Amino acid sequence: MKRIQYHRYGGPEEMRLENYELPAPGNDEIVVRVKAASVNPIDWKVRQGMMKIMTGNRFPRAMGFDFSGIVERVGSKVMRFRSGDEVFGTVPLKPSGAFSEKLITQEKLAVKKPASISHEEAATLPTVGVTAWRALVLKGRIKPGQSVFINGAYGGVGQAAVHIAKVMGASVVGRVGPGALSDAKAIGIDTVLDYTQAIPASLNHKFDIVFDCNGSLTPAEGDALINRSGVVVDTNPTSCKFMRSLYSLRHKFVIASQSTAILQEIAHLADTGKLGISIGRTDKLDEAIALITDLEAGRRTKGKGVIVM
Repeated sequence: MKRIQYHRYGGPEEMRLENYELPAPGNDEIVVRVKAASVNPIDWKVRQGMMKIMTGNRFPRAMGFDFSGIVERVGSKVMRFRSGDEVFGTVPLKPSGAFSEKLITQEKLAVKKPASISHEEAATLPTVGVTAWRALVLKGRIKPGQSVFINGAYGGVGQAAVHIAKVMGASVVGRVGPGALSDAKAIGIDTVLDYTQAIPASLNHKFDIVFDCNGSLTPAEGDALINRSGVVVDTNPTSCKFMRSLYSLRHKFVIASQSTAILQEIAHLADTGKLGISIGRTDKLDEAIALITDLEAGRRTKGKGVIVM
């Protein structure tokens, strides 16, 4: 079998498509034949060594977290799946391994894929969907009739947040790049702003939730946008933002820690046509290193990068 892996932390030049041998699954694990995987910034951040305090220094290390595929084997204590089930989800941070022909993951990190969506569509959902849900529902306590400002609204997390906010009955102002203005309107954003332009002062103190999906809002901009009871939720807090979140209930940050219950909610929304992430580029596994390299270099597509096996 083949997978994308690396033998030391570093840049995109460290990635290799190489043979590997998959071990037997543990009692609570499943073996999945991967049909599709999606690329997220966390993939290259881990390879760069930004999280090596958690991932360690044993090599080679596999790449990739989000996947969709077919269960081939289950551990002795696995109750929710059996061979032949179509599933999607993530792999644990330390072993990684979604950019591969087969992978092992824990039962709790996957759910059954709705028959109504493709493997490519399912693979785009786990990290961005769970992150957006945690930000709006758990951190923001979103309620019907509220107003939400989403910075980076056409990225993967941003698109998921737009759909979740609309399902929850909120109105959305989204800030996107100039090339995504028309696409952003098409996914249901009520008011679309160009991030190359200053945020209009007329929006000050209008929002119950400000969700910064790419970490580019300054603390002053976030504070100006929220109303008296509003909160700012950040996906990429600076040290200043992090310290502020420790003593202020109005400033929070979110990480994409997985949850079976939340992933099941994401699956339900996707199954009912209420949540979907655009796919900007699809490459086969033997072409995927170029895809990852391009995304890492900032050569963005209008949607997620997806690897098909």
